[in-house]
Amino acid sequence: MIRTRFTEMFGVDHPIVQGGMMWVGRAELVAATANSGALGFLTGLTQPTPEDLVKEIARTRDLTDKPFGVNLTILPSITPPPYAEYRQAIIESGIKIVETAGSNPIDHLPHFKDAGVKVIHKCTAVRHAVKAERLGVDAVSIDGFECAGHPGEDDIPGLILIPAATQQLTIPVIASGGIADSRGLVAALALGADGVNMGTRFMCTVESPVAQSVKEQIVANTERDTKLIFRTLHNTARVAANAISAEVVDIEARGDAQFSDIQHLVAGARGRKVFEDGDLDAGIWSAGQSQGLINDIPTVANMIDRMVSEAEHLITSRLSGFVTAVSAA
Repeated sequence: MIRTRFTEMFGVDHPIVQGGMMWVGRAELVAATANSGALGFLTGLTQPTPEDLVKEIARTRDLTDKPFGVNLTILPSITPPPYAEYRQAIIESGIKIVETAGSNPIDHLPHFKDAGVKVIHKCTAVRHAVKAERLGVDAVSIDGFECAGHPGEDDIPGLILIPAATQQLTIPVIASGGIADSRGLVAALALGADGVNMGTRFMCTVESPVAQSVKEQIVANTERDTKLIFRTLHNTARVAANAISAEVVDIEARGDAQFSDIQHLVAGARGRKVFEDGDLDAGIWSAGQSQGLINDIPTVANMIDRMVSEAEHLITSRLSGFVTAVSAA
């Protein structure tokens, strides 16, 4: 068993996190993750109302008695969701672990802290992680450029970003982006992280609520089958390569694109249709470069067991074999 500051602090067996994913972080996946000894997060805003989130938390508790958390992603919006009400639903439901992402969580931290909730904040830059630690979060998840979703605008890959963060932070760091197997876990630990966060890998499991055709496409895809959209709008997102993401990139390439020019293509309802109906070209859908490392659709339990056992073997056998004692002259 691999023990780290992360496993000790959050009361889980394995240093593996299933992060919040829109339309994906639902009870079945989160409970399967928790029952396998890792830390899973329900995605708060996947639920249409705070009341629905309370029900989903209760449904997850019916499926597991292990620790799990809720993701609350804070994004700028013309009509923002009632974040304070979602936050209160989390607190009143007795959730003790929250993953925040997107904007600065400063308005929410005092409420979570007063309720004894541990907070992991997701960042894409070292400077943001340092600020999050200063604000009082318990851990940070640092997202490399390889990740699905929003990698930030600095374009720093994990091999640089992870050790750059761990050398400046004193709180546990969770490595995220481009990780899908035991090799990524061992590499992250070697770079100073206390655990790993995976999205695309968890999306491609039996318990994931996305359509089977999406999972099969992830298996078929390589590390080259993603697109970076919103680059010209300075809000970069990495999504799966399909007809819609290619069209968005083409529109942006004209050089004068406004969000209104692509809004009809990137609507969240269209992405939800991909996951629920399996129409791969219905809209944009998030996927990371780790697709190139995913070759099957296992149960969550099998995936985690395999990942941990292979990581232990890498650490105790393969890597230790590289070290040779040198006799003193």
